[in-house]
Amino acid sequence: MRHIALSIAATLTLALPASAQEAPDGATSPNAIVNAASQDEWVAIAPEDLLVMTLAPDRDGNERQVVIQLMPEPFSQGWVANIRTLARANWYDGISVNRVQDNYVVQWGDPGHDNPESGEMETKPLPEGLNVMGEEDYVRNWSASLFDKVWSSQGRQAAKQKLIPRSALPDNWTGFDDPYANAFSFAGSFPVAMTTSWKKEDYETENKFTGRRVFVRGDFISPDEVWPVHCYGMVGVGRGYSPDTGSGAELYTVIGHAPRHLDRNIALVGRIIDGMEHLSSLPRGSGALGFYTEDEADKRTPITSIRVAIDLPEDQQPTFEYLSTESETFARYAEARANRRDPFFIVPAGGADICNIPVPVRPFEYDEEE
Repeated sequence: MRHIALSIAATLTLALPASAQEAPDGATSPNAIVNAASQDEWVAIAPEDLLVMTLAPDRDGNERQVVIQLMPEPFSQGWVANIRTLARANWYDGISVNRVQDNYVVQWGDPGHDNPESGEMETKPLPEGLNVMGEEDYVRNWSASLFDKVWSSQGRQAAKQKLIPRSALPDNWTGFDDPYANAFSFAGSFPVAMTTSWKKEDYETENKFTGRRVFVRGDFISPDEVWPVHCYGMVGVGRGYSPDTGSGAELYTVIGHAPRHLDRNIALVGRIIDGMEHLSSLPRGSGALGFYTEDEADKRTPITSIRVAIDLPEDQQPTFEYLSTESETFARYAEARANRRDPFFIVPAGGADICNIPVPVRPFEYDEEE
């Protein structure tokens, strides 16, 4: 029987310098809230949903590995399927990091494909049978089944009518403080934004004191479209000009301020949950859009392989879990991120951008016991 044994504290924990003063008593920090979460509030990520990208060793011979969590249903699944196909065909083996644009993105793929600095380099043929996605696939239309993925059990009855009463919004609802969308929330461990409108209509509910069904006049939020957003560490699909939507052969990750203007314009397919430092610290390219020029070909970091974790030997499969965004601890963590009251802070911000509420992830290992 497998038992979970934690190997490292939550990845959000920050190390203080040895000279730091001892913090005075005060409100609990977001990190402390996460570290106190019970085990049943953590959700293991299936190895089918993890990619393991192995880079060539650095100049000192140190191994470099990056772990990517793939986007869950119902978002970007055509591209995600292509990525699994490319990985299982070993197509990614031998490609390289070709673009590093400061405060923007790191991009990897075939150095001869869609690279203004590649010269006359030949391109690598793609496997047959890849999905061709349309621009409409960047977003998902609202549905009751999507509601189950974006919110917890609160208010699901109302979702059948495509209406959510204010009273049914979950504790981690963060309101309308997003300049790029009407509202935002979380789908599993991924941040999502949405277009919405408010309506005044009657809805049926149960009187919690008498148990009788009653009709109440109230305000409702009616979502229309939902989409993943470009936060730090998110992984997207490189593409050319519209109507090209990319195949998944060219991928990038955000290494700077969240470029939310890209939302709904490019497919997001996952997020980096480990090894980000191996990409964000790479030398910047001096060519167009941060691509390495022909003279900088030696700066291109080779990618040895990219594998779906489930396809690796069991003892090589990374194991990670995230703090459930439906948990009480996450609701308290999100509120604490928006209103820092722990001793270092003087004035609580009173709000938080969706990208400033990263969903905590931590590695764990199994103890093999009978």
